[in-house]
Amino acid sequence: MLVLSVAALTALFLATRVPMGDTLVYRAEGQAVVDGTSLYDFVTTEWKLPATYPPFAAILFVPTTWIPVTAMKVCFFVGNIGLLALLVRLSWRFAKLPRRPELILVATAFAIWLEPVFQTFVFGQINLALACLVLWDLTRPKGALGKGVALGIAAGIKLTPAIFIVYLLVTGRIRNGLTALASFAATVLLGILVLPSASLDFWTRRMFETERVGKVWIVDNQSLQGMLARAMHTMEPGVVWFATAAVVGLAGLWLARRAVRSGHEEWGIVVVALTMVLVSPISWSHHWVWCVPLLALLAGERRFRAAAVLAVLFTCRSFWVIPHKGDLDVQLPWWQQPGLSPYPMLGLALMGWLAWQLRSGGVRGSGVLPVQKVGDAGTGSGTGSGAGTGASVLGFRTGS
Repeated sequence: MLVLSVAALTALFLATRVPMGDTLVYRAEGQAVVDGTSLYDFVTTEWKLPATYPPFAAILFVPTTWIPVTAMKVCFFVGNIGLLALLVRLSWRFAKLPRRPELILVATAFAIWLEPVFQTFVFGQINLALACLVLWDLTRPKGALGKGVALGIAAGIKLTPAIFIVYLLVTGRIRNGLTALASFAATVLLGILVLPSASLDFWTRRMFETERVGKVWIVDNQSLQGMLARAMHTMEPGVVWFATAAVVGLAGLWLARRAVRSGHEEWGIVVVALTMVLVSPISWSHHWVWCVPLLALLAGERRFRAAAVLAVLFTCRSFWVIPHKGDLDVQLPWWQQPGLSPYPMLGLALMGWLAWQLRSGGVRGSGVLPVQKVGDAGTGSGTGSGAGTGASVLGFRTGS
């Protein structure tokens, strides 16, 4: 089944000539490092996409310049298939599902068509790599050597995973949190040493320029800010978004701490992932690849009906179906808002459900790994972005 699914995806990409635009941005970033040119002043592709990641990421993208563009796209395509299989495997272990290889292969075949995963293939994105780094690190055994390093590297590539460092600290895994923080700091230092001018530019100016990443109000943006912009019929929700994001961010970390204290760290990890994509100024739909461990966790708790409903939601692509050409995204009536913003609405609903479950003791928990109580700070334990403009021939907008 996996072979058929991959074959169908390959045929679709070849027939429609999917541009995989973000891979071209990565290549341009790597080329800027090689040539010693400005990292944050160029735009590339027909959608005029700029570089938006920290200098450390650009250094990692240098190898993309060593091979022809077509070969690079093939590498990203094949690599993302492998990373998806790894993410499914990690999620399977995370949710303590039965170790049956044939079921993992079937799940991987299905996961290809989840909208966030599919869009990751379309753009040639690195979301799956980041999710694997974070989930692998957080689910390593208690006291594992270097636990936190991979998380810090993920945060150094793309800033949003840094919220998991805060999660480790507020849940009492001080050693792991500080290790992750040191790892992140090392990526910043490497960027400064190799690209001092670009580092100064990024850390003092570019990282605050949300408009570089894309338009916050378009349907591609499935964050709180995108949802509020469309619901309020404004392109700049301003202080309303900032206040909402602050409340949701604090609530998410509080819920995660409660989950850990209650012995359900797997839900703590998932709620932090949801918080991450909710409060980020821009979370393109392909950033929601965390739906894979979420679905696995629901299946592991035998909540099959909920898992099926969510699988449909993450596959149906409602916000692509609703007409949204031009600035129509911010002009649509209230009754279309659930279809325009299904992911942030789902994220908020899941956080509310988890709060109620923890209060009533209804979270079943899959018992992935022994959970260290908050306050045992010594060794630390854990369970086990570009612009959103343009449109491809499949009806998707580009983004990073």
